[in-house]
Amino acid sequence: MQGKKCLITGAGSGIGRATALASAREGADLYLTDINAEGLAETVALVTRAGGRVVESRDLDVSDYEVVAAWGEDIHAAHGSMDVVMNVAGISAWGTVENLEHRHWKSMVDVNLMGPIHVIETFVPPMVRAGRGGHLVNVSSAAGLLALPWHAAYSASKFGLRGVSEVLRFDLKRHHIGVSLVVPGGVKTPLVGTVQIAGVDREDPRAQKLLHRFEKRAVSPEKVADCIVRGIKKRRYLVYTSNDVRFGYWWARKFAPPYEFVMQKANDQFSKFLD
Repeated sequence: MQGKKCLITGAGSGIGRATALASAREGADLYLTDINAEGLAETVALVTRAGGRVVESRDLDVSDYEVVAAWGEDIHAAHGSMDVVMNVAGISAWGTVENLEHRHWKSMVDVNLMGPIHVIETFVPPMVRAGRGGHLVNVSSAAGLLALPWHAAYSASKFGLRGVSEVLRFDLKRHHIGVSLVVPGGVKTPLVGTVQIAGVDREDPRAQKLLHRFEKRAVSPEKVADCIVRGIKKRRYLVYTSNDVRFGYWWARKFAPPYEFVMQKANDQFSKFLD
């Protein structure tokens, strides 16, 4: 990644910030964005203090296509096409279908699916035309591989991003552009503290116990960032950040009946929170 132009969304915190710092250590020239202007400025300062180079940064909402496209025009006019594009920005909401509201479904799709699509349609065609190859990274989730309880709205976006990535994996190969689909399980990011759980009081001791269990199994954003950078270097399609997700996906494909049984039992256990 030395000297490569690298665009990262969601760079203001969590996985995005850790990936920006990891990419800077590899010598990449960074183009960063996040909806949180303050967090983005902190990331730029951290990268700069560490000796990295941020060429451009702009706070924007990736779900707004016109804004993303305008930023793309500015970048391409001043700096040309990117070499690496990473879609990291995302939000989360959990809940059963009777508790999820339309706003939950819409926000998941707008940010987690349409956001990456806006970035892809803005920045990948210029990469194709430049003819230098490159790499596209899409951060999906274990919820883009497995039927996790209460994740219907979230999975709608993450399965969708997985589908986009799987097609582009083959479509972009002739242009020497690799595609990586990152599928983290739990990650210790600010998202854990802000995730919306429709129909459940987050202060309920049972909900707190569930979140604590989630956090205990979660990996650090820095580990995810290292996995992403390694995935780019090795041109891997599926980038796992923990062995439990790798095993779960293998098991789901090889042993469908027991997988379905366990998923149903897990769903039943989660549903006890609603009694």
